[in-house]
Amino acid sequence: MSYIRHFKPDSVFLVTGGAGFIGSNIVEKLLENDFTVRVVDNFSTGKRSNIEPFLSNSSFTLIEGDIRDEKTCMESCEGVDYILHQGALGSVPRSIEDPLTSHNVNSTGTLNMLWAAHKKNVRKFVYASSSSVYGDNPDLPKVEEKTGMLLSPYAATKMTNEHYASLFHQLYGLETVGLRYFNVFGKHQDPHSVYAAVIPIFLKKLLNGESPVIHGNGEQSRDFTYIENVIEANLKSALSPSNVSGMAFNISLGDRITLNKLYQVLTESLGVTIKATYGPPRPGDIMHSQADISKARKYLQYDPQYSFSKGIELTIDWYRENLRGK
Repeated sequence: MSYIRHFKPDSVFLVTGGAGFIGSNIVEKLLENDFTVRVVDNFSTGKRSNIEPFLSNSSFTLIEGDIRDEKTCMESCEGVDYILHQGALGSVPRSIEDPLTSHNVNSTGTLNMLWAAHKKNVRKFVYASSSSVYGDNPDLPKVEEKTGMLLSPYAATKMTNEHYASLFHQLYGLETVGLRYFNVFGKHQDPHSVYAAVIPIFLKKLLNGESPVIHGNGEQSRDFTYIENVIEANLKSALSPSNVSGMAFNISLGDRITLNKLYQVLTESLGVTIKATYGPPRPGDIMHSQADISKARKYLQYDPQYSFSKGIELTIDWYRENLRGK
């Protein structure tokens, strides 16, 4: 990660949702490179165990607070150079069950952070968007300029964030970069939530000798990407030139795999012969997802170094150590 040397050594980073899956991995990478890191998290979905190793680090500060609170946002942005905004309430099913909370956290919370970043003269605001903004557009691979009809309140919140970020660049000159994540996986991803992502759910069940549920026929496909690629995208976005500001980019591998194939890879890697259980499709889910990452390659110099197979190998190793019997 030689590009990291392009940051000034005294750079200060704020990671919202820094106790969550993606946020805590970003924080770890920043601290490994001796940057000053501040985290704001209300622990609604983030885990204290994810940031426990950082608490004794003099370069790390935890603000236990909520991005729905304007005062917390303003205080957390004081003296910050770069914001890596990961704080959000994930999950399509959760947003369908409770759209108001998803909106308040994801859209109002992001608006609060954008306003605070502007008022505190933050250099760059990098934020997590989602492949869900492509909605019912059937085209593959997905290109940034062609979205479809949104299929969930979660998708609506992420699209709203992209519009706000673009406006803040146009109106106030705030440098913003959006990252449309496609099915991120890796260590620290919570398998215990009822809204957990598919890879940790499968691994949790298989490591405990149980049969996971595949919603639908399993032929739906996803563009899975390992967490290290997402870290690269965030840091390269923070270093991106001003003419990139206001844009959003696909962040993934540019490939896809069906859930049936994913399940086969996991069972073979674990050496188990447990058959999956099939259930009804989930409302709001898209059938296929695959990213065109050429725009991110061109403008961000995004060059994912971790293949799906390498990422799965590392992820299985981590869950074996941290999950069996839990």
